Amino acid sequence: MSYFFEGVLKNSIPYQVRRLSTSDIAQILAMQDIVVQTLENKDILQPLSFEEFQFITDGNGILIGAFADQKLIAFRALLVPSVDADDHLGLDIGLQKNELQDVIYQEISNVHPDYRGNRLQQQLAQLIMQELSKEEQTYKYICATVMPFNIPSLKDKFSQGMMITALKEKYEGRLRYVFYKQLGKDVKCEWTETTELAMSDIKSQQILLQKGWRGFKMDKREGEYVVVYGK
Repeated sequence: MSYFFEGVLKNSIPYQVRRLSTSDIAQILAMQDIVVQTLENKDILQPLSFEEFQFITDGNGILIGAFADQKLIAFRALLVPSVDADDHLGLDIGLQKNELQDVIYQEISNVHPDYRGNRLQQQLAQLIMQELSKEEQTYKYICATVMPFNIPSLKDKFSQGMMITALKEKYEGRLRYVFYKQLGKDVKCEWTETTELAMSDIKSQQILLQKGWRGFKMDKREGEYVVVYGK
C-alpha cells in the first residue's frame, strides 16, 4: 500500500493516509453505515452508494482514507460532477453553463465514531486538497453543501475559508447551505457591512443571500448558533 501521509492520534496510535480505490469500497460502505447509525438526525448525512463511490474511483474525483489498527477510520472525497446536472452547484453560485467544467465538489467526509476528536476531518481536508493540486486538470471553484445545524461540517467548511452563497432545497427537498471557494488564490474579502442571523431563521438568511451577502463564519450567542454575513 502506498501511503502518502503518516500521523499520530491523541492516544499515541499511529495512522496512515492513502488514496482509496474500488477495492476499498466495501470497507467504506461498512464504515459509512456505522456513522449513519450514530446520527440522531439521519438527514444530516447524504450517504453515497457503491456506484457513486465507484464513479469517483473510476477517475471522476479523489477519494482518500486514514487507517489505524489495520482498519479504515476516516475517509474524504472530492467529486467531479457532470456539467449536465440540473442541480449543479456551480449554477447555485452564479456561474454560467460554460464555466461548470471549472467546478469540483467537496463530497462526503466521514470519521469513525471511535476516532472522533482527533481533527481527522480537518487533516483529511488539507491532504485531499494537496492531492488535488497534483492533478493535471485544474479547477477554479470548489463547492459543497451542508445541512443547517450540522455543526462539525459547518466548522469544517468555514475553517477552509469557504463561504455560504445560497440556502435552498437540494437532494429531493432537503435544506442545504451551498458553500464555495475560489481556488488558486486566497481572496481576502473586505466586508463593508456585516450582520448576524440566527441559524434557525431560514427565511431571513435566504433573503440576505439573494441580495448578494455571503456567510463567512459562525458563532454561538447565548446558547444559539448564529451565522455572520458580510457584503
